[in-house]
Amino acid sequence: MPDAKVRVAVLGSTGSIGTQALDVIRGHRDRYEVVGLATGRNAEVLARQAAEFGVAPECARLCGDSITGVDGPAVLAELAAHPDVDVVLNAVVGFAGLPVTLSALEHGKRLALANKESLIAGGPVVAKVRARGKGEIVPVDSEHSAIYQCLRAGDASEVHRIVLTASGGPFRGRTRDELALVTVADALKHPTWDMGAKITIDSSTLMNKGLEVIEARELFGVGFDAIDVVVHPQSIVHSMVEFHDGATIAQLSMPDMRLPIGLALGAPARLPQAFGAMDWAATGTLTFEPPDLEAFPCLALAYEAGRAGGNAPAILSGANEVAVAAFLEERIPWRAIAQVAAESLEQGVGNVTEVADVLEADRVARERAYAVVARIAARPSGRTNVGAR
Repeated sequence: MPDAKVRVAVLGSTGSIGTQALDVIRGHRDRYEVVGLATGRNAEVLARQAAEFGVAPECARLCGDSITGVDGPAVLAELAAHPDVDVVLNAVVGFAGLPVTLSALEHGKRLALANKESLIAGGPVVAKVRARGKGEIVPVDSEHSAIYQCLRAGDASEVHRIVLTASGGPFRGRTRDELALVTVADALKHPTWDMGAKITIDSSTLMNKGLEVIEARELFGVGFDAIDVVVHPQSIVHSMVEFHDGATIAQLSMPDMRLPIGLALGAPARLPQAFGAMDWAATGTLTFEPPDLEAFPCLALAYEAGRAGGNAPAILSGANEVAVAAFLEERIPWRAIAQVAAESLEQGVGNVTEVADVLEADRVARERAYAVVARIAARPSGRTNVGAR
């Protein structure tokens, strides 16, 4: 008798990760069945997806993508906990993904995690729920998926350090002064990845990499002193693990998110379909360089928040969401994104032990960030104050 199909809920189904996940499943219907879908606003695409994959109307839900929405959090949590779901793909954008993460883990599901903000903001709470509910997290981010794969080469006790690679985004090589007047259109021109607007802006500031540092700490249990970042513009080496004996194991492939998505759905098994396979004769030179923390202070801010612990990562994540939204609305300049995050952190941090603490930290972060954004937006010059930290 053939093995039963893995039943998947794709939450955030109309975004970049969600649509690519459905593309993976589309080619492997013998292995996977889509039983749940959710999106924030795109009702037309959601309806097409539900019709194609035969998802029941009550399990194809349109809900607000804000954690403060009336129905959104409850709908997302309900779908993540559904008894007919084996794997929950959390591709919800931003802090709104927290209910998905907590509900999936509480109910013992496999969580294919593409929503880094929920793990970063609620790390201690997520860890507690994960232990209680016996759920499993398999990362979807290409960098953390690479680490997940590299760690198969040795025991966790043998790890010396983790090296996260960063493409450098569209502004790699530019000085701080040269970044003063970059536009939204400039920041959205990622050189190697096709992603949603928020994560693309985060990549341009290196905040995305900073959040990934905190996420790596939560996922793999290594200290911040054992997590390094190098800029690798070709985006072929997705991350590396160095062991105590000096051996470094790296995961390489062409940029294609369907590879880590496919692995997360069925790990540790790999799909019998190549995504991002290498043409070694045409690969060319692979280069690595240190990040410029003066031009891109968000990375240093993330290390500071991670080391501070408590609700500092939640403050950083929430303030950054507000700042990125303000930049996309052209209310503040690009360099002010770091200033908003820095000033929000400087106003103090506290502890996180329960979900209520995470929600309060996010509320406080946004309140602080809105105030900083309003002040910056009122300046005719658009000048910013944050520099190297």
